[in-house]
Amino acid sequence: MIEIIPAIDLINGQCVRLSKGEFSSKKVYSDDPVSVALRFQAAGLKRLHLVDLDGARKGIPQNLKVLSRIAAATSLTIDYGGGIKKEEDLLAAFDAGASMVNIGSLALKDRLTVLSWAEKYGSSKIIIGADVQQESIVINGWQKQTAINVLDFIGYYHRQGLNQFCCTDIEKDGMLSGTSIPLYKKVLKVFPGIELIASGGVSSMEDIIQLENIGCSGVILGKCLYEHRVTLDELRSTIVN
Repeated sequence: MIEIIPAIDLINGQCVRLSKGEFSSKKVYSDDPVSVALRFQAAGLKRLHLVDLDGARKGIPQNLKVLSRIAAATSLTIDYGGGIKKEEDLLAAFDAGASMVNIGSLALKDRLTVLSWAEKYGSSKIIIGADVQQESIVINGWQKQTAINVLDFIGYYHRQGLNQFCCTDIEKDGMLSGTSIPLYKKVLKVFPGIELIASGGVSSMEDIIQLENIGCSGVILGKCLYEHRVTLDELRSTIVN
């Protein structure tokens, strides 16, 4: 069964959502991310995708205190991403309560460092963030598009033994217009054994079912939860048992 992973995106310690990664589109949903995380846990959800948007933009984690508070208040398995560039950042995230880290920009810029972390701390603690626009990898908090194709990017790490990938189609993110089913089908056809977490565009329970049917191992839910297009009651009674 597909794993439901709610998201909390952080700017200045607030729970926000963007559209297509544009910081100018920021909408604040809560000043208390801990209470949001507690609601997710109360609905029976087990995971949390915590995104430090300040960290992604500045290149160093900025919201570790929020991570620490959420980890202390809940039993959620948290994956944390945003600005992790050095081993001290990685360790700080683990110390603050992250079970896994989501590595995006650095995974493109310094592959050997990421591989060394996977070897040292365990590949199960590393999720490779494959953020794309028109199937090309985008880095630096989605501010810079590269010429690297997503299949080449995933393929490199897959050959090195990493198996967890989070793929976000930026054009879909925050738009509530449906997910990138053709993209995920293409990735899973080339790499049928990977754990692929889909992110961006979920607008209904039907989208979640579609992603499960094509073989995605997980799905990140953001704006659809905050705008009540998918409700926690629906998740509690159907997906989460």
